[in-house]
Amino acid sequence: MITVNTTEPKRASGNIVLVGMMGAGKTTVGRMLAKQLGKTFVDSDEEIQKRTGVKISHIFDVEGEDGFRQRESAVLQDLARLDNIVLATGGGAVLRPDNREVLRQNGLVIYLKSGVHDLWQRTRHDHNRPLLQTANPRAKLQELFDQRDPIYAAVADHVIHTGRQSVQVLIARLIKKIRNPEQSLPAKQTMQTLDVGLAERSYQIHIGQDLLNQPELLLKHIPHKRAAVVSNTTVAPLYLKMLTDILDGGGIQVESIILPDGEQHKNTTSLNTIYDALLSSRCERNTPLIALGGGVIGDMTGYAAATYLRGVPFIQIPTTLLSQVDSSVGGKTGINHPLGKNMIGAFYQPQVVIADVATLDTLPDKELRAGIAEVIKYGLIRDLPFLEWLEQNIDKLLQRDAEALQYAIVRSCRNKAEVVGVDERESGERALLNLGHTFGHAIENAMGYGVWLHGEAVAAGTVMAADLSRRLGWLGEQDVERVKNLFVRAGLPVRGPQMAVERYLELMGLDKKVADGKIRFVLLKNLGEAVITGDVAATSLRETLESCSV
Repeated sequence: MITVNTTEPKRASGNIVLVGMMGAGKTTVGRMLAKQLGKTFVDSDEEIQKRTGVKISHIFDVEGEDGFRQRESAVLQDLARLDNIVLATGGGAVLRPDNREVLRQNGLVIYLKSGVHDLWQRTRHDHNRPLLQTANPRAKLQELFDQRDPIYAAVADHVIHTGRQSVQVLIARLIKKIRNPEQSLPAKQTMQTLDVGLAERSYQIHIGQDLLNQPELLLKHIPHKRAAVVSNTTVAPLYLKMLTDILDGGGIQVESIILPDGEQHKNTTSLNTIYDALLSSRCERNTPLIALGGGVIGDMTGYAAATYLRGVPFIQIPTTLLSQVDSSVGGKTGINHPLGKNMIGAFYQPQVVIADVATLDTLPDKELRAGIAEVIKYGLIRDLPFLEWLEQNIDKLLQRDAEALQYAIVRSCRNKAEVVGVDERESGERALLNLGHTFGHAIENAMGYGVWLHGEAVAAGTVMAADLSRRLGWLGEQDVERVKNLFVRAGLPVRGPQMAVERYLELMGLDKKVADGKIRFVLLKNLGEAVITGDVAATSLRETLESCSV
């Protein structure tokens, strides 16, 4: 274990020190952070090159890594004496204990943490990384990460995941941590647990920060020491090792199944990949399937669990906002068909849902916004005070404020749990959760699964539903503008793609809510009150489709 001596107090220098792996963005972030805070930016590697007159790679060639590390230590000792700087350190600067101590005592240390997959994408074409000039640079990067990650975490005052969010959002989060450290510490966030009451199928939803580091939440649901984890090519490089380490530590044998990422892969081919792996490994009826990923992974894993050996245990670990607030709760599982979205599936409840808010740090901005569409839905259909809260706090959600995100997830899940508890199989009230989905699913089908994110299509579909509600005399013009404005502020589309009205009607006719050949719509009687109706004048529907398409 790496320890840091903190007996000596920090010097009041005003310095900010960025540590992290090569490719984590220390130089890019450091320059922007220094500019915004009125500080001087310094890069330790650039300073070494200035003093020697040669590139880092040349120093490695001539003096080896030990020679470079000696020069690095000397430079860090000098730079630490400066005040009011933002210092970007080299990836290996924390390897020497004396370097860790000087950094810790002379500035606020922030670890910019990225997953190995993202680091590899950023560094694989950079030939100025001496340590990656090997026969297998990807494996070397993984080795370096495994060695250094615990050291970065030990020396840092704050850890911030860079993920694939925009630099502007990352800078805003950094500044908040720096200026309000006590408000932004994950430790201040208490885990919250909700119950989904379904008699013998009841289960809990755990929501909070760093829940993947709380093994007891998961291990108690795997009594037979064997599990299969289903993930995808995007999420697995970020969190699969952490999860398998937890399971290994509990003496559990793990079968990992990695699927391609994307809505277009939510099909029988991917489903059979899961079945093939389970059968080849001779997984038994008491072997739980663990879904590690977003809504696509959760839906497919759940359907596989419902049908493999006629039913095996199922655990949800959602890693996107959309899956944490919606798809992981309620037991809807399934796959898409070329003629319709989610037309093949089953109601099959998980044993537990573990929603780790920290996993949203690595979520791309586009997918975060898509998840917000489902959050807004709850306010519109049944929770007007929550809608008002969202109008006041939408910017905090976009900036990934941990407290705001956790509040929104808990409030959304509480709303859904209440609905599912009284209507598990969507025979009545639960259909209200599909606000905007009749239009949205038509958009996804028409454009090709994955072209529009689900949340993007739901956003445009919800505006269509609000417009149609206005045409029926239920909402006022100001209400529709209020709905539209909230989606615009969230960076979501408020108009569907241009498409012939007949094509929209054809695709909406495939919706699961169609009864006796008649499309049934979820509409708004008022903001905060939804209804289901099939009594919609054809002229009103056509006017909505024409006016709400690009």
